[in-house]
Amino acid sequence: MASQMRGVYVILCTPFDEGGALDEESLRRQIRFCLDAGVHGVVGPANASEFWTLTDEERRRFARIMVEEVAGRVPTVVGVTAGSAQAAVELARHAQQIGASAVMAMPPHARPVPPAALWDYYRALAEAVAIPIFIQNHDAPLGTRLGPEFIARLVSEIDHAWYVKEETLPPGRAISALLEQAGQRLQGVMGGIGGRYLLDEYRRGACGTMPACQMADVHVRIWEALEAGDERTARDLHARLLPLLNYEALHGVAMYKEVLRRWGVIRTNYLRSVAGNPLDAFDLRELDALLSEIEPLLHGTVAR
Repeated sequence: MASQMRGVYVILCTPFDEGGALDEESLRRQIRFCLDAGVHGVVGPANASEFWTLTDEERRRFARIMVEEVAGRVPTVVGVTAGSAQAAVELARHAQQIGASAVMAMPPHARPVPPAALWDYYRALAEAVAIPIFIQNHDAPLGTRLGPEFIARLVSEIDHAWYVKEETLPPGRAISALLEQAGQRLQGVMGGIGGRYLLDEYRRGACGTMPACQMADVHVRIWEALEAGDERTARDLHARLLPLLNYEALHGVAMYKEVLRRWGVIRTNYLRSVAGNPLDAFDLRELDALLSEIEPLLHGTVAR
């Protein structure tokens, strides 16, 4: 087995300027923020990156900037989810060409597809690249829930489909089933869902977690405590972070971006899907209170 991808692999947001154009300098600053926080890998464009709002050329630019800015310091995983195998293959080939460590794909996201088409989709990706593939298992409406038996068969029969990002509910049971059924070709399963269930996922054998990146510092501290066998510290940190993670779950990328904007990492909190940001004064007031509880945990990665 190749060296296992392991640890906190954060999902980057896609920064936009006030008019909705891709803000490349904020993207680079965000990547440096994550590296300074000690993350073990960087991922994008994915769900927290609003990938569905980007053109294919913007997705390639995002990937190029990510690989260039990381410069080999940690693994880079490029999201290539698309509406068809043909579109996903083009993005995956580009990711491999620019030096990405791996690619990640949900099934085609526009509408549900039958099992045979899912099989062909992942087989086409595997035939197009020689780098590892993360199968991203995500519940509807954005994803198509895949059972552990189906994923285990993909892993056992399709080259390079060696990792899974598991974020169906409840994720812990899915991780246990995958690790039991998929055999030795499965090199690892990472959790998602913002890191809210990391403690259970780790106990069940997850090799990592893929949260959004706005609280990268604290996610890394939790992971490192778990790896050191210090569950008490991990639990204490997770308990401090969890109210913010739960509140972010209500608002998704809008909240991720507002936190990054406050940290000085990105210039605006603009979402393309709403041509702005939907947070209101009450949302922001609650965020003030939650961040005041979290800020003492940070290790100086926040831009002042």
